[in-house]
Amino acid sequence: MRDRKLAFIYSPEIEGYTYPPDCPFKTQRTGLTRERLMSFGLLGDKNHAEHPAREATRDELERFHEARYLDEMQRAASGELSVEGLHMGFGGPDTPVFPAMYKFGAWACGSALTGADLLARGDADIAFSLLGGFHHAKPAMAAGFCYLNDAALACLHLAGAGRRVAYLDVDAHHGDGVQECFYARQDVLTISIHESGRTLFPWGGFEDEIGEGPGRGYNVNVPLPAGAYDDAFLMALRRVAIPLLHAYAPDVIVLELGMDILAGDPLTHLRMTNNVVVELMTCLIGFDRPILVLGGGGYNVENTVRAWALAWRTVADPDGDDGFGLALGGVMLGSSEWAGGLRDRELPVSDEQRASVEPALANSIERVTSLLFPIHGIETKSAAPKGACT
Repeated sequence: MRDRKLAFIYSPEIEGYTYPPDCPFKTQRTGLTRERLMSFGLLGDKNHAEHPAREATRDELERFHEARYLDEMQRAASGELSVEGLHMGFGGPDTPVFPAMYKFGAWACGSALTGADLLARGDADIAFSLLGGFHHAKPAMAAGFCYLNDAALACLHLAGAGRRVAYLDVDAHHGDGVQECFYARQDVLTISIHESGRTLFPWGGFEDEIGEGPGRGYNVNVPLPAGAYDDAFLMALRRVAIPLLHAYAPDVIVLELGMDILAGDPLTHLRMTNNVVVELMTCLIGFDRPILVLGGGGYNVENTVRAWALAWRTVADPDGDDGFGLALGGVMLGSSEWAGGLRDRELPVSDEQRASVEPALANSIERVTSLLFPIHGIETKSAAPKGACT
């Protein structure tokens, strides 16, 4: 596994496609992550290679999106927003109309499909496609900065190639568009760990949303209370996601690595540090399966870039120095940043925080495991204990 092949999917063409300046979603995050990896010498050799992104074709986009929706989206991008386009979500506060809305989404989808193909051919073991993670987009509806759903398209592509797919979404926002796509299927297991829909858009993703028909038991939601911290996230990961992944035994894992879970994000209410990313990636590479890593939320740009770079470093060099020899001697700045290294400092958790988070999370985990573990033949007592990934 030390020789695993990593692919970072990127093309300079994407730099010309940006959201409006006042929009919280910043497309520059991928390029900044690339620069960070290059500065650390973690990108550019044969096992840590850059691969060109591409724009998804119209036929590829229509595997998930309705043709009329794509037509209206292109019209809106050209300055012709119709009443039908408004009904499809274009022009809302979190779905602004701008010239690059179709192009950037198509590049994000093409990037994810490129990553999926690299994995399917065995040309990469882990592929990072950080342009998208647009998990809210539906076949004919835009929402939450998401217009074209690269996550759903990548999963459909891999499942269509006969792969058994596990989709794990750790964005603070529930991945409702991906959930809807696979709600009645069992060839794609969807797991979302997110801030509770009681306090955050899209106001859903509750424990009893477990799929229907053939897909009953193959859609999993673990809502986190507002204020949740590292231990809470890791509890959800270890006690729910990891046992289900073991039981499902996927051929490939698709990870939506939204970093709006981190403390200091302006749009969410969670208090994780990027140390959870190390644990998460360590757990996933332990499955020894191809992994497609997608972007997602993350509206504090520096925190998001550093976390994504840390995710890459974790899988590129699991035994390496997390701080590249700098963190221990670094000077803590006034925020969560260190002068050297990629890891956040630990954040203290008060007794009041624990009292507000732990009972609610324990109740959610109990509800999820009682509903889903019997379907997958998992004994509740076999859930991974604290500190374990297996």
